[in-house]
Amino acid sequence: MEAIPNFKIITTDNPQWNELVKKSKIYDFHHTPCYHALEKKEKESPLLFVAESTQENICLPLIIKKIPKTQLYDATSVYGYAGPIANKPIDQLSKNLIIFFKKNLLDFFIENNIISVFSRLHPIFKQSNLFEKFGTVIDLNKTIALDLTLSPQEQRKDYRKSNKSEINQLKKKKGYTVTEATKEFQIEEFVSIYHENMSRVNAKDYYFFNLKYFKSLLNNPCFNCKLLVAIKDDKITAGAIFTITKSIMQYHLAGTREEYFRDTPMKLILDEARLIGNEMGLQYLHLGGGVGGSDEDSLFRFKSGFSKNFFQFSVWNLIVDKEEYDKLVLERKVKKEDYPNFFPLYRAN
Repeated sequence: MEAIPNFKIITTDNPQWNELVKKSKIYDFHHTPCYHALEKKEKESPLLFVAESTQENICLPLIIKKIPKTQLYDATSVYGYAGPIANKPIDQLSKNLIIFFKKNLLDFFIENNIISVFSRLHPIFKQSNLFEKFGTVIDLNKTIALDLTLSPQEQRKDYRKSNKSEINQLKKKKGYTVTEATKEFQIEEFVSIYHENMSRVNAKDYYFFNLKYFKSLLNNPCFNCKLLVAIKDDKITAGAIFTITKSIMQYHLAGTREEYFRDTPMKLILDEARLIGNEMGLQYLHLGGGVGGSDEDSLFRFKSGFSKNFFQFSVWNLIVDKEEYDKLVLERKVKKEDYPNFFPLYRAN
């Protein structure tokens, strides 16, 4: 007789969180307790929901938040690409474990006054089937990844023609080099460049991470992190943080000094990053997407100059208590037509 599965909820200070993540078939840094602890705001609770049997498990990280001016809560994923992970491909998990997981998860939401749940899903992982008849999965834009299992020469064939030429010029004519930054002054200079970029694009306050945040990210015990910088005439002109997990290198936070913007030294940084990923035996360098995921989107166009390997980015929305959800939307006077892709709608303003 098959043993009854176990359901448990784990906090970031419990070493089991990191152990379960590292045993997963595939995962990204967004799933780790270190990143959740770093992203947590005051009065928020990052939790890992786990269902496990003797042979398999499912893990879903979420952050529980109080809804202002109410006694209600909702749940969301960290900034980035998260969603469920498991110790085998999700589409190969037993139906019984999936049913057990969803029932216990829903019971937790109901018992704890959580009226809605939102999670960004990871474009590279197959996660959607876990949410069949359990909320809604909505396809949004595309993301881009370089296939690091190909040789460097094969990867370069996918580059836009202008990229090949510009990268050669950056190295041979303009005197740019790329190095890994590990010294205190280099990290501080990168933070300055990053903040300059956020100001230029009028980013929300959330994206202005402080120096302490960057140091914690670069020196965390859960996953590897590299800060690569482009240097010209002994000056840091651009930089990008790349996270490294089981098989994925992720292009995470980046910036270019305004006076060097036209040279686009970030192209040289990305070219170097994929060579490092190759040497480490990784599967993908995931660049992410753009703002809208179309060729008219300048960020998407920049990234698509390195690969035509596109992945579908999706989100999962679940309304647990429709009556309370609708009441909040009505109270906060927000309309679906004004925020077609925003969820939960009551947090739109």
